[in-house]
Amino acid sequence: MERGLPDDNTVKAALVLSGRAPSVHNVQPWRWRVADHSIHLYLDTGRALPATDPDYRDIVISCGAALHHLSVALTAMGWAPVIRRIPDPAAPDHLAALTLVPHRPTALDIELSKAITVRRTDRRHYTSWPVPPGYLGLFTERAAVLGAVVRRIGDRERVKAAARQADRIHAADESYRFELAMWSGRHSSADGVPARNVPPGGPADDFPPRAYAAAEFTDPAGGPDHAELLVIGTGADDRLSRLRAGEAISSVLLTATGIGLATCLLTEPLEVAAERAEIRNDLLSDTIYPQAFLRVGWAPDSADLPPETPRRRIEDLMIGEDEVSDDQQLQP
Repeated sequence: MERGLPDDNTVKAALVLSGRAPSVHNVQPWRWRVADHSIHLYLDTGRALPATDPDYRDIVISCGAALHHLSVALTAMGWAPVIRRIPDPAAPDHLAALTLVPHRPTALDIELSKAITVRRTDRRHYTSWPVPPGYLGLFTERAAVLGAVVRRIGDRERVKAAARQADRIHAADESYRFELAMWSGRHSSADGVPARNVPPGGPADDFPPRAYAAAEFTDPAGGPDHAELLVIGTGADDRLSRLRAGEAISSVLLTATGIGLATCLLTEPLEVAAERAEIRNDLLSDTIYPQAFLRVGWAPDSADLPPETPRRRIEDLMIGEDEVSDDQQLQP
């Protein structure tokens, strides 16, 4: 970048941290272009999941999480981003353009940035220690800054029923089963979810590995799950709202990690359109659109952190000048 903006090493370091964001099936559906005075985020439709996510909702949310991770990293490095989201409606896969201004990092900026490398998707059951109400209030405040809402779910059985119904529908869908197999259990790939990161599911009538921890039941290791169950939602359901939801999810995840809480996103109950509409009606009174469920709580003291999931090389995520004019057809 030109004089007065971050040097190339700073930009690369921030982009590497942005890649630690969570994404559906760990597909990492984002690409970046670094211009002289700006950084641009694009949706990589070549990483789409037609059976799991036919309308791109989950991958846009994933890109929103990467956008927030990048913002946090840059801010901690002394550069505050000014973000234009979907700057050109005629090019909706161009999700954001960031220009940077010098910034003096605060202790909070540095704390959130440190949480990026510590955060894991922790699919284990959590302990019975309560999450203080003040922490839940903090999640709500930080999501609101980014245009989303956080609500605590009291009716866990309703979410559990939705997850079971989604699993039944997905189990009958050969395309979905093939897609899940393609992105699960990978050992040497730079993407997908390795088998070591997915604990075994419960009995046949409980949740499968993707969603089994959404409500309280006995898992194979014994004992119930005491996680708080939250929903992150938005007032609309367009692409901009979904991008915002991903940013808010990232903010809540990093905030929880900084406090010392474990987290796990749950998206399968919302991947079936009919179930998603019913959840909006039953649990949210049609006031917000649910974008993701989140388990949050205290992990067992004696347990090690879950292993990191693999990430793609930053060099594979950069867009060359010859691709800029055809960003709707980006390939991995």
